[in-house]
Amino acid sequence: MKLSGKVAVITGAARGIGRACAERFLKEGAKVVVSDIDADGLARTASELVRPNDVRVVSVDVAKRADVDRLVATAAREFGRIDIMVNNAGVARNQDLLEISEKDFDDVIAINLKGAFFGVQAAAKQMIAQGGGGVIINMSSVNALLAIPSLATYAISKGGMKQLTSVAAVALAPHKIRVVAVGPGTILTDMVASAIFSSEDARRSVLSRTPIGRGGEPSEVASVVAFLASDDASYITGQTIYPDGGRLILNYTVPVEEPGS
Repeated sequence: MKLSGKVAVITGAARGIGRACAERFLKEGAKVVVSDIDADGLARTASELVRPNDVRVVSVDVAKRADVDRLVATAAREFGRIDIMVNNAGVARNQDLLEISEKDFDDVIAINLKGAFFGVQAAAKQMIAQGGGGVIINMSSVNALLAIPSLATYAISKGGMKQLTSVAAVALAPHKIRVVAVGPGTILTDMVASAIFSSEDARRSVLSRTPIGRGGEPSEVASVVAFLASDDASYITGQTIYPDGGRLILNYTVPVEEPGS
């Protein structure tokens, strides 16, 4: 029960990693406010979580500052404070670099990066007002460091997430607020199924670059998030932790034409 008495807010919690974080936080004793733009999916998830009296549900679009402010205000009103903010909401689109439209670009950046920035701001303001510090956890990706052209907008947004985490960690340290990030590798979520494991060849290609030889489970990422949210990680800030099955230690390969071919 490492998070006993803590209040956590999680975006993108209707499924996948966000849901797994909610489940783990409740197991560790926290009260949880879950949010998602998918109101129906969020309601289903909330109905299946344990300790329903310690769960609140808020439908939000993280790309809208007013929605994120309302989310944090709800947590403070319902539970009296906020100790942990997990900016998890995100989307990925598998597209040819030259075919990405202005709307495609804006949509991904708005959700993945701008939404996380709003979450950092809103949570930090509440944490400063109530006193006692807190922890803000941003959901990044190995794609903050890897260059996969078909996931260009996603990679760009996660690259920005790395710097958002760094600058916020420095800015908020005087208020005893830690800011960290988690950069998963290939985790078996709906988003991975649609955007990354789009074919058997794509699946085999990803796993050929994953030393552990399998995709990760959302619960395995939630374990890292719970650690970073706890006092066990009290001297960690500004860092991104990568639960990736060894993905980042392998080089990517590119097709090579033999001379004369």
